[in-house]
Amino acid sequence: MSSSNAASTQSEASSSQTTSDFLRSANFSRTEGIQPAPGNAVTATDLLMAAYDPAKLHPLADLGDKLDYLLLDDDKTSDLPGSSTAVPSRGWSDDLCYGTGTMYLSGLALGGAWGVREGAGRPLAVSNSRLRLNSILNSVTRRGTFIGNSAGVLALVYNGVNSSIDAFRGKHDTLGSMTAGALTGALYKSTAGVKPAIAAATVISGMAGIWSYVKKSV
Repeated sequence: MSSSNAASTQSEASSSQTTSDFLRSANFSRTEGIQPAPGNAVTATDLLMAAYDPAKLHPLADLGDKLDYLLLDDDKTSDLPGSSTAVPSRGWSDDLCYGTGTMYLSGLALGGAWGVREGAGRPLAVSNSRLRLNSILNSVTRRGTFIGNSAGVLALVYNGVNSSIDAFRGKHDTLGSMTAGALTGALYKSTAGVKPAIAAATVISGMAGIWSYVKKSV
């Protein structure tokens, strides 16, 4: 038993002596500066020391002006004769989308105002604020959706017909816009009879002519 204890004591002493000798003989050198990462990779040290611009990590950082759908330069607009107006457009798709959306939202606002006035002035059997509010909301939802949907459909058909006429004639002018307005109005009221169709064609044709003249004059 005593011999085994002596052997373990000697082995521990030799191991500690070997470690001490290794540390005494080892040489440690300190390099100055930061070693560059292989392949120009960005490291955490670069970010902490502001050696790299974090904006370059954005997915769209190196695209520049390659996103054509976000730009609306003069050389990207429609080259159809007469299409250069106060409202820039890249073709029939812009007119169709923007025109339909604008008319739909305008119709909702106009119908909502009409509904507020109608609901606020409607006589009630019992004077109650809750019943009055319910009357206004019913009128707004009825008039707003009707005017908005009607205006959106008219704008959709008008822009489609107007773009077709411009493509067929090879130019854009007030006459083509008025013709498109007349066809749109006649089609919209075609089921109501001849007189309503003529009246709608006249009104929408006049509005289209005024809008086309204003766009070119501004």
